[in-house]
Amino acid sequence: MSEESDNYPAVAALLDGMGILAVRHLSTREISITAAATLGRLARTGPTRLTGLAAAEGVSQPSMTQLVQRLSRQGLVSRTADRDDGRAVLVCITDAGRTVLAERQRARISRLDALLATLTEEDREVLADVARTATPVLHRLVENALRAEHLGEPPTV
Repeated sequence: MSEESDNYPAVAALLDGMGILAVRHLSTREISITAAATLGRLARTGPTRLTGLAAAEGVSQPSMTQLVQRLSRQGLVSRTADRDDGRAVLVCITDAGRTVLAERQRARISRLDALLATLTEEDREVLADVARTATPVLHRLVENALRAEHLGEPPTV
């Protein structure tokens, strides 16, 4: 193993810690993480069959059915007939659902801003420098994960 690849577990651990920070300390509690993930998926991918949503989110079809019913009652998703298969129904995010996602993002950014304010100016500058360098790489990492998810495969190089 090369010296560079010795750092990969540390990078993975750092990213894992950032995920925990995002989920535990920055997310809002108005809707569940699964509901937010489902809305986010619908916003990214468009109308999707219930079975596809359940598989993509790793929950049972009955659980996704209940979640979609709840989101529908809240006006965050709607259901439309699948033009290709009249027996199937597609779930779509509504404008209200998009608004909820945008509000959640604003709240997370506000919380993160307050958390960053607890650091010294020097620490904030270090993070700003790292962000400038890492942002393009992290965008590629997310794109790779989304592409692999779409193809139903593990991410590859």
